[in-house]
Amino acid sequence: MGFLKNRTALCLIVLAALVLVPFFAEKFYVQFFAKILIMAIFAMSLDLLLGYAGLVSFGHAAFYGSAGYVLAMMTPQYQAANLWVTLPAAVAASAVVALVIGIFVVRTRGIYFIMVTLAFAQMLFFLFHDTKIAGGNDGIFIDLRPVAQIGGWQPFDLDNFVHVYFLVLALFAAVYLLLRTMLASPFGRVIAGIRVNEQRMQSLGYPTFRYKLICFVIAGAVAGIAGYLGALQFGVVNPQMMGWHLSASVMMMVILGGMGTLAGPILGAAVWMLLELAFQSLPTVAGLDLGKHWQLWMGVFIVIAALSLPKGLIGVGAALLKRKGGARG
Repeated sequence: MGFLKNRTALCLIVLAALVLVPFFAEKFYVQFFAKILIMAIFAMSLDLLLGYAGLVSFGHAAFYGSAGYVLAMMTPQYQAANLWVTLPAAVAASAVVALVIGIFVVRTRGIYFIMVTLAFAQMLFFLFHDTKIAGGNDGIFIDLRPVAQIGGWQPFDLDNFVHVYFLVLALFAAVYLLLRTMLASPFGRVIAGIRVNEQRMQSLGYPTFRYKLICFVIAGAVAGIAGYLGALQFGVVNPQMMGWHLSASVMMMVILGGMGTLAGPILGAAVWMLLELAFQSLPTVAGLDLGKHWQLWMGVFIVIAALSLPKGLIGVGAALLKRKGGARG
């Protein structure tokens, strides 16, 4: 009971700190924190598969990019689209893409599941990259952000970066609460049981294929929320939003933070984005531009983290709390 109270208190403190960011930070940092929250939503969606269902998807960016392209293609030229129309449409499109892909990939296991998810994602990537659909390799610029207009009333203005930040924060909190509630439900317990022993769950009468497919679709829809917000904030979509590099990056965020927890992907996304910014800001030393080679330093960090943090950053925190509790006892 004490642990639950502490966890709830910590969540409220973090949420309060995030609410205060626009009041104390400059525009760059407000937008940077919004980017962290977007990637945290994306990481939570992948952890639903990776950490809870035991499904290692290497093509999760397909759903992220699909939502971004829906927003871009639904935005009229020289006009702004409607947020309340395009957001549900983008999320629904990502869910449909996940359903179509999931019908095939959920039938596979292990390495075959990894390869088939990657194959589908690469098919979508090259569909947009090598054809004139939606701008080809150059992608599409979204010149005007959507308007949040309901009749003649506009509750907030998405041309204002602070309003964009609060929209991202609100959806981040909603996704966290939705996933937390879902994972604590009987559905979540069945998914956890399938990860541990799928054959036993089948013997108990659970249609495991159906449960895994629903989980796959929900993960795709949540990734679509992140993709929509990413396109909204950055104002551009391109095939790289569906590439395997992005899928690999978000997977590293989940692993870095700690799989099988909601806090882990959030923490992993924050640390990953902060490190990326720090490495890109490194100075030039002895004629070597350290910041230009930031991916090299990120690779070194990944190797060190993989060797020293088998349970992620959340595992380190849990071990410290356990040691502290043992010392008190």
